[in-house]
Amino acid sequence: MYVYRMNVTERHGHILGQLQRDGRVVVAELAGELGISGVTIRRDLEELAETGVLRRVRGGAVSVLTRGEGLPFAMREMDSAEVKDHMAVAVAALIKDGEAVAVDSGTTGAAVARRLHHRRLTVAPFSIQALAQLAGSTSVNLVLPGGSVRVAEGSFIGPLAEASLQSLRFDTAILTCCGASLEDGIMAHDLQDAAVKRAMIAAARRVVLVAEGAKFSRSAMAVVCPLSSIDVLVTDDSSPHELRQRLHHDGVEVIVV
Repeated sequence: MYVYRMNVTERHGHILGQLQRDGRVVVAELAGELGISGVTIRRDLEELAETGVLRRVRGGAVSVLTRGEGLPFAMREMDSAEVKDHMAVAVAALIKDGEAVAVDSGTTGAAVARRLHHRRLTVAPFSIQALAQLAGSTSVNLVLPGGSVRVAEGSFIGPLAEASLQSLRFDTAILTCCGASLEDGIMAHDLQDAAVKRAMIAAARRVVLVAEGAKFSRSAMAVVCPLSSIDVLVTDDSSPHELRQRLHHDGVEVIVV
C-alpha cells in the first residue's frame, strides 16, 4: 500500500505550524505523527534553528518568536504556497480592468501581485516582493509609494508611506494580516506596518482581506481594525466556520477557495 511522505518543505511547514500553536515540539511525537525517523526530524529542527525561528532543547524544540515577531519571509513563503496561490486567483477575479488597486505586503500580497501582472490596472504595491512581481508588466500602471523598507519583510512603512496613501484613492485595497479574530480584529506584528494598513483601508472604496485559515488561530501585537471593517474575506476552507458565518451575517462577502 502506498504511504504518502511529506517532503522537506511540507515537514518544515508542519513543524512551524505546531510551534506557532503550541510553542514547542517533541521529536518522538513528530516522528510518530509523520511516520518518519527521529533522525530526520532532528535534522529538520537543526535546519529550522539556523533560521532563528526555534531553539533546540532536549527531545525537541521551542519557539523563540513572540507576539512582536513573525516568521521570516522566506519561511512563510513556503508555508501554504498552493493555498495562497488559489486565494490570489480568487482575488484577481474580483478586480475589474481599469481599477486602481493597493496591494499589501507579505507572502500573500506577493502572490496576489503575481496574479495581477498581466492585467490592465493601476497598482500600488506596498512591498519589494509585490513590486518585483509587477515589474516589467506592459499592462500595469505602477505607482510607487514612498517610505522606508522594513528589511526583514520588504514592506514599505513609515510616515512617507502613510502620507502617500493619504494623497491617493483606490478602488480596491488588498489587505493581508499576521493574525485575526472576531474578538481582536485584524492584527500585525509591526506597529508601523499596522499604521500603513490603516491608511490603506482609509484610502480605498473596497477592502479585501486575504487570509488562510491558519491566520485565525494566530495573534499579534498591533491591532489594525475590526474584522467588520472589511468588505470581502477571501480564505480557504480551514478557516473557522463560525467566523465565516458571523462575517456573512455582518454583511461581509466571504469567498472560500
